[in-house]
Amino acid sequence: MSVAMPADHGFSLLSVALAFSLVLLVIHYTRQYVRLSHIPGPFLARFSDLPRLYWVYRRDAHNVHVAQHRQHGGGASLGWAPLVRYGPNAVSVGSASAMDTIYRMRGDPLKKSDYYSVIPPMRKGTILQSIFPTQDEALHRMLKRPIAAVYSMSNLVSFEPLVDRTIGVLRHELDRRFVLPGQVCDLGIWLQYFAFDVVGEITFSKRLGFLEEGRDVEGIMEGIWRWFEYVAVVGQIPWLDALWVKNPIVSRLRPAKWSPMVEFANKREEERRALSALISENKTSQVNDRDFLSRFLTALEKDPSIPSWALPAWTSSNILAGSDTTAIFLRTMFHELLTHESTLVRLRAELDEAAARSNLSETATWKESIALPYLNACFKEAGRIHPPFGLHLERVVPAGGLEVCGKMLPAGTIVGMNAWVVHRDPEIFGSDADAWRPERWLEGDEARLKRMDAALLTFGAGHRVCLGKHISYLEIFKLVPTLLQAYDIELVDGGRDWTVQNRWFVPQSGFLVRLRKRESAVPRKVSG
Repeated sequence: MSVAMPADHGFSLLSVALAFSLVLLVIHYTRQYVRLSHIPGPFLARFSDLPRLYWVYRRDAHNVHVAQHRQHGGGASLGWAPLVRYGPNAVSVGSASAMDTIYRMRGDPLKKSDYYSVIPPMRKGTILQSIFPTQDEALHRMLKRPIAAVYSMSNLVSFEPLVDRTIGVLRHELDRRFVLPGQVCDLGIWLQYFAFDVVGEITFSKRLGFLEEGRDVEGIMEGIWRWFEYVAVVGQIPWLDALWVKNPIVSRLRPAKWSPMVEFANKREEERRALSALISENKTSQVNDRDFLSRFLTALEKDPSIPSWALPAWTSSNILAGSDTTAIFLRTMFHELLTHESTLVRLRAELDEAAARSNLSETATWKESIALPYLNACFKEAGRIHPPFGLHLERVVPAGGLEVCGKMLPAGTIVGMNAWVVHRDPEIFGSDADAWRPERWLEGDEARLKRMDAALLTFGAGHRVCLGKHISYLEIFKLVPTLLQAYDIELVDGGRDWTVQNRWFVPQSGFLVRLRKRESAVPRKVSG
């Protein structure tokens, strides 16, 4: 007697499910491809964000993006593609003419992409918001409005004595550790120590201690570097961050600890509040009312509607805005000058001439430095040739789409400009845009110079431009002429160990130099 066996319905259902899933994947990737098929770009990047994550992981994204705009330039003007697709839903804009379209100063701004959601740290389910990364325009206005005036250049000049104090410490340590004993100095790392200590001085009236100790105090530099290593890579696929680091459940299971940078800021805030309370009771001394912390506290007192967490948001943002970016800028400027002798000779001549006319102090002042044309040209060229931020400043195309460089981009598309790309736009900066040549900022008519100025993305653009950029201006315009007047600086091995790596803030290896007291017949005016 035969018995009929039932069909394997489980296997059939699994086959149907797999086939259905395959069809959905094909539809999804086909839609991804077609949506931006009119924009050229690498083949795999049309289907997945993994290529862009890999470029950043290799620390070479800035070079990759520049190369892509050249590779896909085909019939475009000067062999430069204005638009390149670098992800399934991401378009890189390489033409400076589109800057106002993407980074608007007026009207409704384009929202920042989810890349920025990865940046704020999280502890026990609480995200520490700050001005730069927030995607919420109302929150951005709330954080910026009470303190914006403090960052104006006219106001920041009042911080000069604090910067001068740190310059004095730097020179003392360079003399003691390297000049007198004739030792080789890693100038790159000491410029970074300086940048961190300046921001500690102007924010808390307390240096972080990097210069005196000659090391990364409390692992602050390492902590920032590790965090932004993570941010740069994972920011290419932001949902990974939401799945793990920003997961409220996972966050609450981790030890309750902020980064060393945030911890340092919290300690200074607690000290200041305790001192203020003591002074209020005893009225025996005064709190420093000149640094950022005192002005932030005043802003909180004036407006009780501002949440208390705004204070650590402001102070930690200050450390970031005035440290890594400034250090990168300083290293670039010194390295380019030292590897291009003709520009160094020309800048030294300008400094000596100004000193001979008593227009340049031994510790240069802001007013003196900003009046020096070639120093200004070197400053702009350093920010152009090696902008500190080496990834795209991403925005999201609003409802209704957006026309960029003659192409229509659908709503929801991520669109952004990488300063490394835009600063090499041959239409704006010429066919030698890859070369260090400060003279370009002193040539041509006024209209051309204005076009170049308007094309700089060194500190961002539009209403979300870096709030702390003037801190960098002040440090750089004071330190560069001061050190060049004080020392003869010679690269060891011609600076061959210099490398460029690209993640979030673009870190660079340091470079080894020999420092000698500069012999000069020109007397230097003592500032102050």
